[in-house]
Amino acid sequence: MTESSSSYYQVLRVAVTATEKEIKVAYRRAARTAHPDHGGDAAQFRRVTRAYETLIDPVRRKAYDRSYAAGTFRGEDAGTEPHFDAPPAGSRASATVHRTGNARNTAGDPPVYVPPYGSTASGEVPLIPLALASQQVHGMPRKRGIFGAEARIQREMRTVQLLTRQVLPAIPAARLINGLQSPADNTHIDHAVLSGYRLALIGSMLLPKGAYAWDGRTLNHGGRAIAPPQLAHVVRAMQDIFPELNVTGWTVVLSPGGNLHEPVIDNHRRSAGALEPVQIVNAAGLVRGLKEFLASGPAPNTVNVPVLARLLRGMH
Repeated sequence: MTESSSSYYQVLRVAVTATEKEIKVAYRRAARTAHPDHGGDAAQFRRVTRAYETLIDPVRRKAYDRSYAAGTFRGEDAGTEPHFDAPPAGSRASATVHRTGNARNTAGDPPVYVPPYGSTASGEVPLIPLALASQQVHGMPRKRGIFGAEARIQREMRTVQLLTRQVLPAIPAARLINGLQSPADNTHIDHAVLSGYRLALIGSMLLPKGAYAWDGRTLNHGGRAIAPPQLAHVVRAMQDIFPELNVTGWTVVLSPGGNLHEPVIDNHRRSAGALEPVQIVNAAGLVRGLKEFLASGPAPNTVNVPVLARLLRGMH
């Protein structure tokens, strides 16, 4: 990555969680090194100053964080390459991570952090602290806007409980991020699960038990069509932002009674070869499908720290 394409956090060598005081200290240190009067480079000094002026202002920092999470930020001297911190698609780093002397890593293995903590370049600060990267759950469902939408919060909490009890224990490297702001519009993504180089976006519904039919476009019950959450365009937007990841969408339909196998979802498969960006499943189907999706990816026990950092900056 060229210096001009580095994020402002990397320019100042601070974590994305840095406080105002830490940013000021980092700026003074970086400015002394980069100042032309001290033998530094004028262009680098401008980058350091621009980074400081952005991150020290709460309003500008919030706007930058959103563009940083979405990979859309362009500095004045940025090149034509996309702003990505994670390994490019097809690179060795994005393909497979092996432990010395062992077979291919499995989803049940202890997490491996990429890049590893404790071996960064001299003076470089990890984008997020190890303590934060080690957490499996980030954020919780909460009130949005003026109205609390209590039913929505309760529905999302049930999904969080399902994931934390049934999925995360089986995949120690999986990271659940709740309440991401959608890069495609002003809506929110209820849940996202990152493991290795796979990302699952999850929305929730709460419907009475019974038999439902999903044909890839509409969910039908008793002759009535029910509109599921619109996730397909969000999946496409996230795939564009993170081309090194395999991004999918899932809508989990929960039963009021808490039975993981209710309601019954009958999936009418499309023609062979047709790709569906979003799957509609009940709770049991989500657990089964999500485990298979995350565990079958390359390096499923990898915690991709740069991607996780960007996702955390995109939380509302």
